[in-house]
Amino acid sequence: MGFLVYFLLIALIPIWAQMRVKSTFKKYSRVATTSGMTGREMARKILDENGLFDVKVVEGRGFLSDHYNPVTKTVALSPDNYHGHSVAGAAVAAHEVGHAIQDAESYAFLRFRHALVPVANIGSNMSWIFLLIGMFTQMTGMFLLGIILMAAGVVFQLITLPVEFNASSRAMNQIVSLGLIRNEEERHAKKVLNAAAMTYVAAAAVAVIELLRLVLIFTGMQGED
Repeated sequence: MGFLVYFLLIALIPIWAQMRVKSTFKKYSRVATTSGMTGREMARKILDENGLFDVKVVEGRGFLSDHYNPVTKTVALSPDNYHGHSVAGAAVAAHEVGHAIQDAESYAFLRFRHALVPVANIGSNMSWIFLLIGMFTQMTGMFLLGIILMAAGVVFQLITLPVEFNASSRAMNQIVSLGLIRNEEERHAKKVLNAAAMTYVAAAAVAVIELLRLVLIFTGMQGED
């Protein structure tokens, strides 16, 4: 029974977070900003106001595929947000610009996350190999190595949280101080950003739960030795 509850938790938490962000975005994508600016224009305005003239704003592909690339110094906005005039698009565009501002200011958590990328990738791809070998052969050393590799990915997920929350905070400060959204629009934009943040919280929660489960299994394996 406990095993079933565990799998329901790790399956339902991300699904709930994704459903929430999609429904919230869909709702406020129908609400136009009073400024009438597109997501591209809003992103460009915030970048220019912060002296980031070298950062490009381009149209990306796919629904909610918005992101900032620190290597190419590019803010990519999904088609609807790039061309649209909605509060949801404004919030997302400002959030991605928030990452560009973090990059320009060498925000510590962002730098740390970038440094962890190769380690987290290796950990995520290799951990299950060692975990499975350790489990089937009862070699606790191999299993522990798998846990350590997975822990690197969990740390990456946890470091992502302050990065994303800080980008959202910067986004709200920028669009409000520059007068890009007004009055009720501010509350709507916060709802969009909060819903998006929940996807990262959900991912981190699932990662921590899975890591704790593996630690308990490892403890049990040691007890059998």
